[in-house]
Amino acid sequence: MNSAVAIRRGVPRSAEEQVAELYWEAFGRKLGAALGPPEHGRAFIARHLHHDRAAVALTHGGDRVVGVAGYQLDGRGLTGGGVHEVLSSYGLFRGLPRLAVLALLERTPKPGELVMDGIAVDPAHRGAGIGSLLLTEIAAIAAEHRCSRIRLEVIDVNPRARALYERHAFTDVRTERTPYLRRLMGFGAVTTMHRTIPGTGTEQQR
Repeated sequence: MNSAVAIRRGVPRSAEEQVAELYWEAFGRKLGAALGPPEHGRAFIARHLHHDRAAVALTHGGDRVVGVAGYQLDGRGLTGGGVHEVLSSYGLFRGLPRLAVLALLERTPKPGELVMDGIAVDPAHRGAGIGSLLLTEIAAIAAEHRCSRIRLEVIDVNPRARALYERHAFTDVRTERTPYLRRLMGFGAVTTMHRTIPGTGTEQQR
């Protein structure tokens, strides 16, 4: 285990901006069309976080979040903000097309399923095993909620994340080609991956 960080559940109060910064650094190319410009997008994410829908990695002393793994369960994910919040923040004419982009990114869990929103690790702390620690914690959360599997999506331009997921027993289910999103969001294919959670008594077929 990495002794330089501590893993805990939930985003600490006052750490919202840190989490938003990590998320934007990792996923800003994908989120930019919906929530940009960057300073506006980071502020929107920070304002609308669901604090209980993440595992985080904290430097010892708890003064900084250096890794976050968000997830969706029971109708809520880490990143919140619905139609009203988007229109209030961006206005009607700028907000409506952004809602259409956000709809493309929406992933709704099926019964007995936890959906991951992705892992973001501070660039200065990458290669230290933080992603693995966060995935282990997410698997524990899924088991405690009696989920039979974890589902996530990984884009074709992020082979490092895909390799991490494969090391943690995630397997490919399907790949969707999305050439129409390459210019808008920077990727041309999305692969859905599943990890079965054993011992829940509710295993479903993939």
